[in-house]
Amino acid sequence: MSRLNETHDPALQSWVASANRAGQDFTIQNLPFGVFRRAGTNEAFRGGVAIGDEIVDLAALAATGVIASETEGEAAAALAACTGPTLNDFMALGQPAWSALRLALSRALRAGSPLADAMHACLVPQAAAEFAVPARIGDYTDFYTSIHHATNVGKLFRPDNPLLPNYKWVPIGYHGRASSIGVSGQAFHRPLGQTMPPGADKPNFGPSQRLDYELELGIFIGQGNQLGSRIALDDAESHVFGLCLLNDWSARDLQAWEYQPLGPFLAKNFATTISPWIVTLEALAPFRTEWTRPAEDPQPLPYLESATLRREGAFDIQIEAWLQTAQMREAGEAGSRLSHSSFRHSYWTVSQMVTHHTVNGCGLQPGDLLGSGTESGPTPEEAGSLLELTVGGKQSLTLPNGETRRFLEDGDAVILRGYCEQAGAARIGFGEAVGRVLPAQH
Repeated sequence: MSRLNETHDPALQSWVASANRAGQDFTIQNLPFGVFRRAGTNEAFRGGVAIGDEIVDLAALAATGVIASETEGEAAAALAACTGPTLNDFMALGQPAWSALRLALSRALRAGSPLADAMHACLVPQAAAEFAVPARIGDYTDFYTSIHHATNVGKLFRPDNPLLPNYKWVPIGYHGRASSIGVSGQAFHRPLGQTMPPGADKPNFGPSQRLDYELELGIFIGQGNQLGSRIALDDAESHVFGLCLLNDWSARDLQAWEYQPLGPFLAKNFATTISPWIVTLEALAPFRTEWTRPAEDPQPLPYLESATLRREGAFDIQIEAWLQTAQMREAGEAGSRLSHSSFRHSYWTVSQMVTHHTVNGCGLQPGDLLGSGTESGPTPEEAGSLLELTVGGKQSLTLPNGETRRFLEDGDAVILRGYCEQAGAARIGFGEAVGRVLPAQH
């Protein structure tokens, strides 16, 4: 059965003119979900859908009654679940409800729609909005799915054997801190912690000097599973609401001292920045691609293997990291691109992450977030962190304005962007995830 439907038609145009502009992230074929309110107000946060430069206010749309239960029952019920301050209730409804609302919105926003006049009053400019984390995130798990990232980092510490023996057999992950996840625009203070200087016999305490970004995708869980049950591989994507951009900031010097024997802790729990918009898996259907594993590598164990996975289990999502220094910002410069890669290089897929997470009976809940781990590609310029780009801080990067960086400095802003483009399909974009480093608080 084809995953494509009328909402993917690349010829569709919207009566929202900005959605039809070349290079637009938020085309009518996209329709990502988020949570917003008008900036500078005390309005309640509520669900919204991005279309061009505008937001469809889903609470206002529900109040108009133009998507009525008599004619579009499932879509109307789904719309009602989007009027609160988080999308958890909507996520919990499952794939049929998500698809029904997406179809109703697509039809209502198309050029020539009879609902255009009624919906005009439901639009809020994105430039006039502020955003919140789109779901109540009960749990956050960060994976390590890029073999290129794992190899690059491993070479810094184990040049002769960079990959640990389990990497090619099991999707590696650790449990992160949900309370420090913030939406694009997040500013955070440089973290403090312990570091062990080379040759010293006791650690120092103070601000991290090796602060880094990580270029990742986030996976929001929709319908969960009961504790003690498992999600089969070919059912896994029906439990995934959609994807966002994710920057899992990392203090590399804190990490080097604390990570053994239990893994990341203070080096990663101080801030994680996500984009405000969640792009549904349905919107990404045209950009599915085959998933392969090198013949010389171990092939997945049976619970992580299927014909569907091989045929269409990967997504060709372009992801970029940009750096805007304080000097660039003062000069009105947009920033400099540090790296560009694709999620298709990931060694483990979305469905494999979900299945492995639950194979022991772990229960996932609507709104839970999984991080893909740093998504580096096979070439040096596709590295998704400064740790890799500077070879562990040994080589400086020279930026176009003459500044240099080994790791992030106070005032630096990192901007993540993501999009899908190919012939025969409309562009689908993720917008931006922007975070800025503030000086440490002593």
